[in-house]
Amino acid sequence: MESAQSEELIGTVSHYFGNISVGAITLTGELVVGDTIHIVGHTTDLVEQVQSIQIEHESVDAAGPGDEIGIKVTDKVREGDQVFKQV
Repeated sequence: MESAQSEELIGTVSHYFGNISVGAITLTGELVVGDTIHIVGHTTDLVEQVQSIQIEHESVDAAGPGDEIGIKVTDKVREGDQVFKQV
């Protein structure tokens, strides 16, 4: 039986800005402010609720495939980490 929380891959971390705790993500799926994401990598396992999304330093409410976005994260994420949206 499938668990209540299923996840879909929506992007990959392309960079992490440690001084401002922001992860840059290249999206392959849709992301909306308020979504819960799960970032997974070799040493990363982070669940975050998306508080804000920025594209080119402008705040947006939603982003989609092909967008390069920045989001605040509470812990370090790494280049190549996979980003899943909880659905």
